[in-house]
Amino acid sequence: MATKRKTAYVCNECGADYSKWAGQCSACGTWNSLSEVRLGPEHKDSRAANFTDAQAGYAGAAGGSGVQKLSEIDLSELPRIPTNAGELDRVLGGGLVPGSVVLIGGHPGAGKSTILLQTLCHLAGAMPALYVTGEESLQQVAMRAKRLGLPAEHLQMFSETDVERICHTAGQVKPKVMVVDSIQVMHMSEVQSAPGSVAQVRESAAYLTRYAKQTGTALILVGHVTKDGSLAGPKVLEHIIDCSVMLEGTHDSRFRTLRAQKNRFGAVNELGVFAMTEQGLKEVSNPSAIFLQRAEEVAAGSVVTAVWEGTRPLLVELQALVDDSSLGNPRRVAVGLDQNRLNMLLAVLHRHGGILVGDQDVFINVVGGVKVVETSADLTLLMAVVSSFRNRPLPRDLMVFGEVGLAGEIRPVPSGQERLREAAKHGFRKAIVPAANRLKNDIPGVEMVPVKTLAEALSAIEMS
Repeated sequence: MATKRKTAYVCNECGADYSKWAGQCSACGTWNSLSEVRLGPEHKDSRAANFTDAQAGYAGAAGGSGVQKLSEIDLSELPRIPTNAGELDRVLGGGLVPGSVVLIGGHPGAGKSTILLQTLCHLAGAMPALYVTGEESLQQVAMRAKRLGLPAEHLQMFSETDVERICHTAGQVKPKVMVVDSIQVMHMSEVQSAPGSVAQVRESAAYLTRYAKQTGTALILVGHVTKDGSLAGPKVLEHIIDCSVMLEGTHDSRFRTLRAQKNRFGAVNELGVFAMTEQGLKEVSNPSAIFLQRAEEVAAGSVVTAVWEGTRPLLVELQALVDDSSLGNPRRVAVGLDQNRLNMLLAVLHRHGGILVGDQDVFINVVGGVKVVETSADLTLLMAVVSSFRNRPLPRDLMVFGEVGLAGEIRPVPSGQERLREAAKHGFRKAIVPAANRLKNDIPGVEMVPVKTLAEALSAIEMS
């Protein structure tokens, strides 16, 4: 007698499941996000129960230890596997951790497969490594490795989309590092839905994660992104993995940025910079230099700031364009910055700086495609707006940073000393900074102008 299959409805946004369909998910409030999932009959797979007998007792496996007191837990450092790429190690927190699961996402053509193939080709010379390709043939991957001049003698390749077969084969090969490219094309025979669906992505990721935890294999999953730039698949996937990394970059730019959005073994929002060349992705050890390629004569509306990315400062250029508006509702466009914060800062500029741009179109851009998410660029943004509004260029060697409050006060930002030293290293000789960030010992060659209010900052650029 055939076993009756059960049906569930899973939310594409938050992963909540329901016994019947509804128009709105009660957990996250999203409309029309429930998808039907057909659940197969429950049975145990002998390959899933014990992938490798020799490694079944891996200490890093989830649920692999009994109850312990917090004070008795071993605090020794987790072993790291260096990837031979300094920028990638920086984003991961020092390298790959055995038994961890890393999800790397990005737009098509960003370089996800390229950077992972480079990494595994170099790691394969020192340890067993397995590259599982589900989207490309083995010949296509081999042609890319040859074109990039990578060492291909030791890397083991496997073309498969069945997750159970992948784990069974990996149990025989016993790799230290394994790449699955990509999670959207993987499938399990028990789940009665097409590859890429919510059920397939969730179950495939959970099965691969269980294998990685039980065997101590460092697993890297490749994921696609949606039109809005977020990772495709159910939100529950973000909770399964240990580290989520996004590789960003436009087709017309040779630079790629790698940013960690979630990392259980390192800092979040760490930024790595790579350059796309004929030999693949090459790391950029001094990213501030590439984002400061300015013209000989700086135009009005251009100001440099120092933002904090993970564990290091990064100098970027902010550009503003203020022009007469022919519309009843002037435009406010911010590329690389939060547009709501732009509107708020323009209101502060009017109230506490006496400068009205309400009848002007205001365009803001962060050069190089960098996304600035911290508030240290507030004062820089307003200085750029004023410079463009008055059509008065600011000095080329001027650097500005500081948070602007609603009362017009200039608030301090963390790591001010490191930001100033980075600016001095690149030839900046004057810095407008919050008064609370003024250093006790001045940096040689750098004139600091401490300001407490927006009015003082505007007076400082008047004298520049």
